[in-house]
Amino acid sequence: MIKELRPALLMMIVLTIITGAVYPLLVTGIAQGLMQGKADGSLIVVDNKLVGSELIGQAFGDPKHFWARPSATSPYPNNASSSSGSNQGPLNPALKDAVTARIKALRDADPANAAPVPADLVTASGSGLDPHISPAAAEYQVPRVAKARDLPPEKVREFVRAATEERQFGFLGEPRVNVLRLNLALDSSKAT
Repeated sequence: MIKELRPALLMMIVLTIITGAVYPLLVTGIAQGLMQGKADGSLIVVDNKLVGSELIGQAFGDPKHFWARPSATSPYPNNASSSSGSNQGPLNPALKDAVTARIKALRDADPANAAPVPADLVTASGSGLDPHISPAAAEYQVPRVAKARDLPPEKVREFVRAATEERQFGFLGEPRVNVLRLNLALDSSKAT
């Protein structure tokens, strides 16, 4: 019996070393050499202080900032260690209540804005971590942000246009705005 177990145990040890240590170290080394910033998580550092990642959404509540897409992660929003959607279908009353509350919060923050609320401002993404909003969602927030920063709306729209990322390779995905990058650009311009 030991004769049969010995090759199996040896194979398990060899494969554990290869797949558990050698392969991950090799892939990590290649990634660090070819694209260090992306391999490290696309982290954003301002004044030697880590402020976030381009890939993980953050909640903003200050009226002078653009607000991100809602997050359904638990136990707190944008929890990168608990990526998940709400799993609430369109007939679920809890989804309707959440969307209604989000619309009310947006309307309360900018009562003069009568424009339709874009869907991505009131519905969470599948991962709960989406760092982007649509250009329409950014445009919806321009009046509030401009008023809070005492800036002309067109000046704020310039920031939105500069932060808008086009489709990848010209045809993949949709145009999108990275909320953290946009807010950092506004903050660093002293547009308070």
